Amino acid sequence: MKSFISTLSCIFITIAASAQSNIDVLHYKYEIELNDNNDTIYGKAAITVKFTAPSLCVEFDLVQVGQNKKGMMVMNITGPNVNGGKSDLVAQKYRINLSGPAKKNDTAIYTISYKGIPADGMIISKNKYGNRTFFSDNWPNRAHNWIPCVDEPGDKATVEFIVTAPSHYQVISNGIQVEETNLPGNKKMTHYIEDVPLPTKVMVVGAADFAVQTVGEVNCVPVYSWVYPENKTEGFYDYAIGKDILAYHINYIGPYPYKKLANVQSKTRFGGMENAGAIFYDESRLNGLRQEEELLSHEIVHQWFGDMATEKSFAHVWLSEGFATYLTHVYIESKYGTDSLNEEMDIDRETVLDFVKTNPRPVVDSNSNYMQLLNPNSYQKGSWILHMLRRQLGDSVFRKSIRLYYATYAGKNAETQDLQKIFETVSGKDLTQFFKQWLHTTVNPSLKISWKYLAKEKKIKLDVEQLQPGITFNLPLEIGITMGGGKKIVMPFTNNSRIQSFTWPVAAKPLSIIPDPNSSLLFEGTITEIK
Repeated sequence: MKSFISTLSCIFITIAASAQSNIDVLHYKYEIELNDNNDTIYGKAAITVKFTAPSLCVEFDLVQVGQNKKGMMVMNITGPNVNGGKSDLVAQKYRINLSGPAKKNDTAIYTISYKGIPADGMIISKNKYGNRTFFSDNWPNRAHNWIPCVDEPGDKATVEFIVTAPSHYQVISNGIQVEETNLPGNKKMTHYIEDVPLPTKVMVVGAADFAVQTVGEVNCVPVYSWVYPENKTEGFYDYAIGKDILAYHINYIGPYPYKKLANVQSKTRFGGMENAGAIFYDESRLNGLRQEEELLSHEIVHQWFGDMATEKSFAHVWLSEGFATYLTHVYIESKYGTDSLNEEMDIDRETVLDFVKTNPRPVVDSNSNYMQLLNPNSYQKGSWILHMLRRQLGDSVFRKSIRLYYATYAGKNAETQDLQKIFETVSGKDLTQFFKQWLHTTVNPSLKISWKYLAKEKKIKLDVEQLQPGITFNLPLEIGITMGGGKKIVMPFTNNSRIQSFTWPVAAKPLSIIPDPNSSLLFEGTITEIK
């Protein structure tokens, strides 16, 4: 009966705290032991918390042992008021019922010793060369399969990993390696400390047989390549471009937030995973042909957007994926020209339009299945939203807004309305309708365009009808007109009604008319000539 009362107290006393937790985690210290005999890991987590409300319990996310024998078993716990309290696992949470109340703003360290076979989040397997490897893979909220934590992006904390493993392994993690010591029994201890607060989704540990190359430094930030020894020639060549990509994005966005950048060949369910300072890439993507330039850029951009400036919740994940997608396009434009950017945007437009036809959901999406948020709305449409802001507000305003947004929310969490306020501040414009129509509705513009040459008046008459259901968009549209002799004219206008007509004087009948000649607007449509 006491346990039941304590549980209720935990729920109701903390009702004024955040929806996620009655604590703010300040620091994680994980001691992890790996072995080659089985997949059981042994862990000790010392978690420093600050209470955000009076509390009679504290909870951490942790997956318990299930029917498949995978999950974590807690063996011991210490901390303030733990003696006499009761700890239990409920719905993938480890709840510590305290023997006395914690006050708001109290800080405490809870140390949890545990062991088990990770159900997910830590990939223990063999790499493509048949060698045993360990790679954590936490996104979006899979960290609690192998470490006790608050597994949501709104609670950032500094972290250190102390990994003990057979001595043949090299270990990579967030932050700076501060110690590597050989131990008895052919074991080795490797200690990393990251002093920049991170969300759990980008905390990482990797252990494998590696070849490591120092690529160089960018603004005093060392850049490394970590690859399997068997294909180090191809791997070192492919990853070496990371140094130049990093330099470009530092110049465009602002200072790099971490003390190193390591590009790591790994086992991950993703093509690339943007772990802070230690990016993991799928092991099969290295071939010595440098075909993954865009992938490296995408993951490197995430170091700023997603890792350092983090979405408050996964509903706003486009602030991570849309930024990484579009700023990669901007990088490609800088290196290969505007035509390359336009080609990328045209491809992305078709991807978005096809997706939304069968998945009518907004970009800011409260879908609780976070893996389903890795879709063209978050990536390509998020990228298109940024592209349209750039085209409508101008390059200078766009870049100033991006830099100010990052500077404002570096080390913090943001949501879509925060980005809107930044763009409004820099541009001096009210962007309420822009953000509403592109981010909070489930449709994209569908335009039926027809045109006719009026010979007597020497004019073009253009009729535009918006066909999408529900909302009427406010669209800055351009029409490209090709005249005799190859002369080209671009006519801008604003389409903000269901049905509108426009006329322009011309010297003669155009050879052709095309909408959006500069790939500046996300829409689908048809254009026909009326004889």
